[in-house]
Amino acid sequence: MSEWKKICLVNDIPLLGARRVARAQGMAVAVFRSSEDKVFALLDRCPHKGGPLSQGIIFGETVACPLHNMTIGLADGCAKAPDEGCTPKFTCKVEGGEVYLDANELATLALDLQPPRAGPGASTGAVGDQTFAVQAPHSG
Repeated sequence: MSEWKKICLVNDIPLLGARRVARAQGMAVAVFRSSEDKVFALLDRCPHKGGPLSQGIIFGETVACPLHNMTIGLADGCAKAPDEGCTPKFTCKVEGGEVYLDANELATLALDLQPPRAGPGASTGAVGDQTFAVQAPHSG
């Protein structure tokens, strides 16, 4: 039998929006609410380039990644053709207007996936055995 962790009320999630749930370890989980008040939970990471799915546009039972518009199914976490890849899904339930996630999955699922790198230092890469920093173009 699953142990459940109360996350929020359904009404705390914007209609056609998401709420992020931080975890003690690993990346956050995005909890989505469809126009029919169905609730879904996925790792807040697009399988393509790691974009934050919680910031995507929801239509029907899918979310479009805000980075490259990859469409991900909310029920299974998988990209819709012609795109490929899946993001981990989390078991959720709604009872009495309250949203619950499986506590064991929150503590163990997808802890090995790394968040995408952004901001200063994100453009540092490696070629062969040499590391280099990508420089911005000079103005002037």
